[in-house]
Amino acid sequence: MDAEITVRVADASPGRRVTVTARSTDAVGQAWQSAATFIADERGTVDLRRDPPLPGSSYAGIDPMGLVWSMRTAGVPDPRGARDRLAPQPLAVAAQVDGGSPATAEVTRLFVPDGLVRTEVRERGLVGVLYRPAGDRPLPAVLMLGGAEGGLHEDAAALLAAHGYVVLALAYYGMPGLPQTLAGIPVEYFGTALAHLTDRADVAAGHLAVHGVSKGGEAALLIGSIYPEIGAVVSIVGGGLVTQGISQGTKTGSLLEILRTPVANWTYQGRELPYLPNVVTPRMEAAVADGGPVSLGWAAPDLGHAGKVAEAAIAVERINGPVLLISGADDQTYGPAFQEVAAQRLADAKHPHPFRHIVHEGSGHLIASIGYRPTTRSVFPGPGVPFQYGGTPAADAAARLATWRETLRFLDEALHP
Repeated sequence: MDAEITVRVADASPGRRVTVTARSTDAVGQAWQSAATFIADERGTVDLRRDPPLPGSSYAGIDPMGLVWSMRTAGVPDPRGARDRLAPQPLAVAAQVDGGSPATAEVTRLFVPDGLVRTEVRERGLVGVLYRPAGDRPLPAVLMLGGAEGGLHEDAAALLAAHGYVVLALAYYGMPGLPQTLAGIPVEYFGTALAHLTDRADVAAGHLAVHGVSKGGEAALLIGSIYPEIGAVVSIVGGGLVTQGISQGTKTGSLLEILRTPVANWTYQGRELPYLPNVVTPRMEAAVADGGPVSLGWAAPDLGHAGKVAEAAIAVERINGPVLLISGADDQTYGPAFQEVAAQRLADAKHPHPFRHIVHEGSGHLIASIGYRPTTRSVFPGPGVPFQYGGTPAADAAARLATWRETLRFLDEALHP
């Protein structure tokens, strides 16, 4: 899913309009499609790496993968097309000249690349899935944490593993055997996951990183500040502050009730860690009353309360290695300011390892999704009301690609000295 596809049309008549369409079906049977029209050159070719589409197409500008990220839903889901969410996904492409017979091609895109070994991890109370390339050669390891949904990002773990890593995708709440709310999660649980990795013979000693997204980005910075065996931390749309947890299941509780119930997200050594509570604004109340969509930023913790910010700040300067922070400028959850708290603290402490905070203009909260996928949806269901995550399709697509490439470069430099 993270491989660029080359789309080229040959043997069209020079100067003719050529419409190229793409169509795919997701795991729930929902069809997605896009279309772009081009003018064939003097040799009768169209090359998406070279040619911009005409106005009215699904995307604008030269973009080899524009047909993929600009796809939109077509019709309603067809249960007959449903499949396992990690099953290979066909992408059908067709080219047609002024209503003539189409030329077609199909490529199968893999969520789980070939050559990987998958292992479920259910020992010592852990709930996770581990991927690594086949063989037993010791490799650098990455602990991968998802966001406030608490689940497993198997697709992301598999794609990262294919680049030469042992990757443990770890759930931390909401699944059987784990707490059912994002409250009182022991930091020691992550320590157990780190021990599981370091105990493995196929993990290269001293080459361990943590990668977290959203709430998992907060967790990655937190555990990186506590466990010295972590040699690098990636926090994508996360934050350098401990923020409020979630007091009840998001499928049963109302959004305002969840936001207004103060509860500690993390514990360490039996104590609740200080956190910055949510602040529900009148704008949030009105938006919920109207049925949404809502931005979680309308109930974000108050960064202006210096005392509480100081108590909730993560001691990121203790991280024993480089730190990569990535944000979307139009993130409609907590936004880049929460990541900047970590960046500023690292700067003030003159952190001895490299660190960067990259902010992608025009992009929202969903830039952490790995692989070339549609970015045309920024509103998704939440507890009782839909959530708005921000960003434009083009900006999110560019930021996703840049985030993935920067993450790979960062991990390569940090874990392959």
